[in-house]
Amino acid sequence: MKRRMFLKHSIALILVMVTICCLLIVIVTVLKLPDASTKNSQMVLYPKIRSRKIPHDFKLSKFGDMMLEMLPHDLAFTVFVPSEEAFKRDLRLDFNDSLKPDKYNDTYAIVSRVLGFSAVPRSIHSDSVKLGELVNYDSLSGFSLYISKDIDGMLVVNRVRSEMVDFKRNEIVVHVMDGVIMDAEFEQSVLSYETEED
Repeated sequence: MKRRMFLKHSIALILVMVTICCLLIVIVTVLKLPDASTKNSQMVLYPKIRSRKIPHDFKLSKFGDMMLEMLPHDLAFTVFVPSEEAFKRDLRLDFNDSLKPDKYNDTYAIVSRVLGFSAVPRSIHSDSVKLGELVNYDSLSGFSLYISKDIDGMLVVNRVRSEMVDFKRNEIVVHVMDGVIMDAEFEQSVLSYETEED
């Protein structure tokens, strides 16, 4: 009988000690937490890489304007337009050289092909894509576009990140991308064209 009493008391003693240890851990953890700022500032977990706001004086590149001129302005479209740097870097299209009369037709063909890969016949605003969600739309050429949103609100389409989002031109929603959305076959033809020139 003494053994049972000793066993019951030792179990109760262990439970009390475990409870006290847990309370001490909670109290120490709470005391070491930093105070929340009461100022009117936002807590930023990740640095913002780019601003999603469109500047008032923002203008598309000549190639971007060329893409939008190919679409009817009174219908809802979303176009993922490459930035001027992306046109230059990925497609070797330079404003001063590619729009000359002898190269204009080739440039127009390339830009219209890029439009087929990067235009969707519906309005897609950045707010309509939720963080962590992956949506799929078919472009005008039937190319599948996989759209998601990163932590700072920028759209990512087929692993190409946007620089600016939600630029409106009439009924067309424009997202400026840091790259060119294209299929592997077109990318190969662009690369082989570059090597022929070199």
